[in-house]
Amino acid sequence: MIGRGTEQEVLSAFVAAPGGRALVLRGDSGVGKSALLGHVSQLAAAEQYRVIRAAGVEAESELPFAGLHQFLYPLLSHIDRLDEVHRKVFDVVFGRSEGTPPSVMTLGIAVLDLLSLAASQHPLLLVLDDGQWLDESSTEVIGFVGRRLTGSSVKLIVVLRAGVPSGFDTAALPELTVTTLSEQAAEQMLDLHHPGLAPRVRRLVLEEAQGNPLALLELPPYVRGGRAQHTQEEPFGYTGIPLPQRLQQVYGARIKALSDAVRAELLRGALDGVGAGTAAGQARSGRYRMVDADEATEYGLLEIDPLSGDFVFRHPLVRSSVVQTATPNERRAAHAVLADVHRDDIERRATHLAASSVDPDEEVAAALETAAESATRRGGAVAAVAWLTRAAELSETPEERSRRLGSAAYIAGHSGRLDQARQLVRAGVGVDTGGSPDSVVTSGYVAFFEDGDIRSSQHQVFAAIESLRDRGIREPDEVLTRLIDLLLAISQYGSDEAWWLRVHELLDSLGDLVPKHSRIYQDAWGDVVLRGAGVDERLERAFADVHSLEPWDVTRLAVAAYHVDTLSRYRPYLQRMVDREIETGALADAMTMLHLIMLDQIGVGEWDEAERTGQRCLELTTTHKHALFVHHTRAYLGLLAALRGQVEHARELQATVDAWARPRGVGFLTQITDTIGTTAALAEGDYEAAYLHAIGITPPGTFHHYAHQAPRTLLDLVEAALHTGRTQQAHQHAQAAHHAGLPHISPRLALTTYGALAMTTPDPTQADHYYHQAQTHPHAHHFPYELARIHLAHGIRQRHTHGPKTARHSLTLAAQTFQRLGAATWAERAHAELRVSGLVTRATTQLAELTWQERRIADLAASGLTNKEIGERMHLSPRTVSSHLYRVFPKLGITSRAALRDALGRIPDDQNV
Repeated sequence: MIGRGTEQEVLSAFVAAPGGRALVLRGDSGVGKSALLGHVSQLAAAEQYRVIRAAGVEAESELPFAGLHQFLYPLLSHIDRLDEVHRKVFDVVFGRSEGTPPSVMTLGIAVLDLLSLAASQHPLLLVLDDGQWLDESSTEVIGFVGRRLTGSSVKLIVVLRAGVPSGFDTAALPELTVTTLSEQAAEQMLDLHHPGLAPRVRRLVLEEAQGNPLALLELPPYVRGGRAQHTQEEPFGYTGIPLPQRLQQVYGARIKALSDAVRAELLRGALDGVGAGTAAGQARSGRYRMVDADEATEYGLLEIDPLSGDFVFRHPLVRSSVVQTATPNERRAAHAVLADVHRDDIERRATHLAASSVDPDEEVAAALETAAESATRRGGAVAAVAWLTRAAELSETPEERSRRLGSAAYIAGHSGRLDQARQLVRAGVGVDTGGSPDSVVTSGYVAFFEDGDIRSSQHQVFAAIESLRDRGIREPDEVLTRLIDLLLAISQYGSDEAWWLRVHELLDSLGDLVPKHSRIYQDAWGDVVLRGAGVDERLERAFADVHSLEPWDVTRLAVAAYHVDTLSRYRPYLQRMVDREIETGALADAMTMLHLIMLDQIGVGEWDEAERTGQRCLELTTTHKHALFVHHTRAYLGLLAALRGQVEHARELQATVDAWARPRGVGFLTQITDTIGTTAALAEGDYEAAYLHAIGITPPGTFHHYAHQAPRTLLDLVEAALHTGRTQQAHQHAQAAHHAGLPHISPRLALTTYGALAMTTPDPTQADHYYHQAQTHPHAHHFPYELARIHLAHGIRQRHTHGPKTARHSLTLAAQTFQRLGAATWAERAHAELRVSGLVTRATTQLAELTWQERRIADLAASGLTNKEIGERMHLSPRTVSSHLYRVFPKLGITSRAALRDALGRIPDDQNV
């Protein structure tokens, strides 16, 4: 170990440190990472650690969980000692039984338990070489585990090749960079291993090696073997080629010197991922075993594994060189042999069959399609897309090729890989110029979710369904179902009544060809007022066997649950799945899951958590350039800001979303922007503005068809109407909700309908009855914000009809809830009412400061001027003056004009305005 004093100190401290931890070694090829790995393994063994080695293999980089299986293979005997839940997790991941693929978190916790069990007698050191070639699924799990080793008896070291992207790049593990040797150390190493070099050769080697230890060891014999005759300007004939390629040329000369049989044996081993270097000693279930390759050992290309006695490659670069120096025909022949070796392994056999085939072969294409299905069940979306794409290339008919490309594009789209999905669509159109239904699914999906293209994607998908129907389709069909579900999703975002009527007519003409889940989406996503009755019960039946559902089915059903306000019941499914979908690549579904989790967090009053979920979703959607989901996320963040009284931020988001969505006809989002405007105005006490925004969603006394926010803003419109003197309109709207049967559609609509009826009925007895119905509804506590508003309205009414003392209980409940939620302006309003009722409160929020205009209007009102007179002086309308005063009252903790003078007198002289 020459020139590695710093690295040795770090590794010694790593082994000696108490408790578990992880470390990444990153450096260029041949820089000495494997030597350091051997060094730390020796240190650990001396401290009674059990050392378990594994290595990433490029040939297996698309096999889900192949790396994890390799890592845990020596510990599989401990799995039977785990509890049943964790045993089942490993059974599913390693293909021993079928089931829903676990999330990264679930599998990671199971791995941690297994490691803890294995380390109960001796501490463990897990050593992973060539981690950049590890499959994506294994990388995520090992990264998860590495971040949670504190307090255990397990240490983890991962070696990565610099310059090669890896999932460990974002794993947030401590890192030690292994650099090339210093000039002095390089000279020392060269002189130690190759003494007596001619000065010119020595200089050339030092210049070409650039401090790379492997090059210092390997280049001198190569130079002395016939390459030293090159001029000083061009010593090896490949100046400027990156160092790894130079070393591969060094190995290439040795490989060419081998006999054909030995070279073919090495090629089969390399293509099947036989190990290399110090990490080759672990068991490799089912890996090709090289035989009769002693000649390669003599040439310094192979070594004998001391544990298994098998041939292994001396260095990963040897393995790469073997593949690169082989001809295409030699590689295909080797893959054909390996496909036969792995005839009982669906995924591995398919990999080799694909690489061995040149001409279309339906049998090979079908095997690849089967492997893709297997990978999808295990959460390997990336591998599934690759195999389906290759299956399409090997398909014998244009129809099969188009179908397989469509399936690959569909999975790529759900995985958030829209560019790849678009490329696959173009490839599919190339073989079927009319555009297959599969290609329509994906092109519509990309146009819709990436660009928010409602109109063209609607017409395209609609026409494709009509075409299938008119061709006489008689049996349920996967492609038809995809088209139907996409059409419903687009129609939901469009929120256009005329279009929805066309969709209903089309789907009704298909009869039983429309799956029962799609019928749920049809009824819930469109207009719950017209079609929402009974959706709740149908959702319960659909979720009864949740483990048999695909991720996109769970997501779509949960969207339906949101529309009927039963999302809390199914949120645990989403929270268990969302991490897995993000980590394994099913990003589009993960984005919708995050939206749904955020909506439920808002609904149940977990507003801080909702903010974090929304920000996470915004980062995810922005990173992956899903414009529709970016603006959808901003809309929900704007709504949350409005609820909290963060009015300026809410309106910024409202304007951004509205400017993007309205020209595109994305009515679902423009309705949310109107709701943001309504909610922000209510938070400010600007009831006139709130009313104008609310009637932009639906006019009073009716619920605009296919406007999903129409029933959701029932309470907003009623309160805004009452506060602006539109008593008749408020009463009409509450009665319309009752007659439309809203209480029978969802628990939230029941709560707000009874609250609206209570606020608008002139009969005190009837009002008390409706308030009682709202406040005692069995699900009222699931909607704390709406319930608190009803408590506040009830308390104000009680103060006027039954006296201050009676009102205190309702007002206290309202104030406490608003305070807990973080609805600052609503809390101020409730505390002000409590003070008027004679109860001294200690509000945890300070009185808000007045703007200059608010202070001026308050001073004029306190002096006795009417709203009209104030408006004339300040060039404002009387209604605008009234709105400003509504905002001033809660800020000052009062509820009437008469209290203005005293409240203004209590403001400190140094308070800013």
